[in-house]
Amino acid sequence: FMEAKIARSLQLSPWISSENRLPKSNGSLSFSKCQTKHRRSQMFISCHFQPIKAKSWHRPCLLTASCSSQNSQASIMESENSLPSLDEIQVLKSKSEEIEPCLSGRCIYLVGMMGSGKTTVGRIIAEALGYAFFDCDTLIEQAVGGTSVAEIFKLHGEGFFRDNETEVLRKLSLMREVVVSTGGGAVVRPINWRYMHKGISVWLDVPVDALARRISAVGTHSRPLLHNESGDIYAKTLKRLSTLLDERGDAYANSKARVCLENIAAKSGCIDVCTITPTEIAIEALVQIGNFLKKESR
Repeated sequence: FMEAKIARSLQLSPWISSENRLPKSNGSLSFSKCQTKHRRSQMFISCHFQPIKAKSWHRPCLLTASCSSQNSQASIMESENSLPSLDEIQVLKSKSEEIEPCLSGRCIYLVGMMGSGKTTVGRIIAEALGYAFFDCDTLIEQAVGGTSVAEIFKLHGEGFFRDNETEVLRKLSLMREVVVSTGGGAVVRPINWRYMHKGISVWLDVPVDALARRISAVGTHSRPLLHNESGDIYAKTLKRLSTLLDERGDAYANSKARVCLENIAAKSGCIDVCTITPTEIAIEALVQIGNFLKKESR
């Protein structure tokens, strides 16, 4: 197998406390110590996520974990003008330093609709906290030999994808000091919540019209739950997203913290939520995580 060093969002190496190392469990997760600095040990992580096989699929494939996804689709916030200001960087640093000791190494799981910016925001939060970052969809793609999510749906069906998604979440729930970007439908299975509730789940709540505008602008080819309908791309995307939100809204509400972009826009005087920067959303996520931690400690 091939070992890959996890690179965090801003091309920095993660630091995972040596006391948080996991024991080997059937070869599924192994950590090897490389060096020590400030009482922390940099780790190489090999994640052998054996995919659950479909009947027509017999090639075993191991997952090499990586936090980067060069082929990931644009999120709602990604743009050329999304670089954070110095003030945003300072606030992000302050908030992360405030809540990091209170997290006690617990993982953070970002949930929300497709295109809501979970991967973009997740990388920023991970970097601020000094955590590692994983994208569930990327891990599933790697687990089945690099096949895209859209192709997995086409070749093996949604059930096959969801089974592998649950297995990935199970593996990740054994880890500490990790930020995880989940797929939009990860919330539909109760067992997935059992794993995510071991950490802190955060719902990125974005208006569906904003999601539809962003997704229709970049195309729906990589979105298997959107790609099969004909007609105007924005209209069909808005309709399908609205249906999905109706189906999943109560599940998203199970999250321990909620980041509502409409609330951020109202506080900052923004007219369009798409102008909110990823760093602003990451800051609000840390604020809401902090609020949850305060309530939890009472």
